[in-house]
Amino acid sequence: MDREIVHNVVRLSEVTKVFKMGGLQVEALKGIDFAIKAGEYLSIMGPSGSGKSTLFNMIGALDKPTTGRVFIDEVDVAQLDAYELAWLRCRKIGYIFQTFNLIQVMTAIENVTLPMIFAGMSRDEYLEKGMELLRLVGLAERYHHKPSELSGGQQQRVAVARALANDPAIILADEPTGNLDLTTGEEIISLLKQLSTERKVTILSAT
Repeated sequence: MDREIVHNVVRLSEVTKVFKMGGLQVEALKGIDFAIKAGEYLSIMGPSGSGKSTLFNMIGALDKPTTGRVFIDEVDVAQLDAYELAWLRCRKIGYIFQTFNLIQVMTAIENVTLPMIFAGMSRDEYLEKGMELLRLVGLAERYHHKPSELSGGQQQRVAVARALANDPAIILADEPTGNLDLTTGEEIISLLKQLSTERKVTILSAT
C-alpha cells in the first residue's frame, strides 16, 4: 500500500526582515528556515516584539521579506503580481486575529460569507456553506446576531468560521486567545486542533 505523500504548505528559505526606524536598522527576522506540512498544527511562542507578527505577515503574503524566499504550496510569493497575491490571500490563507476583526454592522452569517462573496460564489452556495461553517463552530443558532450581541468566545468562533470560508490551505491565528479568558481560550485552541485533524487544514498559531 502506497503511503500518502504529504507536501509542504509553507516553506521559508533564509527569510530576513529589516525595518528602518530613524537612523536605526531593526532585524525582526534573522534568516528563518522552516517548512510546515499539510494538516499540521504549529504554535509559535515568544514574547512581544520577538517577530511573531512579522513572520505571520511574510507567510500571509501581507509583507515581503528583505531577503530570502517564501513559498505557499511551492509557489514563490515574490513572483506573484498584485492580482495573484489577492487571489492567494482570498483562496489559500485564512486569518484569525486577537481582536476578532469582525464587521460590527454585519451579522454572524454575513461576516462568515463575506470572503465567499469576494471569491464569486453564488448566494445560495455561500449561504448554505456559511450555515454549515457556523454549525461546525457551534453557533448556527446565533447566525443572525451581530458581534455586539455575542460574547468574546462566540465572536472568535465566528472568526474561525470566516477563516474557513474558502477552504484555505493554511490558517494563520495571531494570538487568537489574547482577548479571551483562560477557559474560553482553551476551547478555541481545542476547536482549531480539531479542525486541523478533521479538515486537514494547516494551522499556525502565535501565542
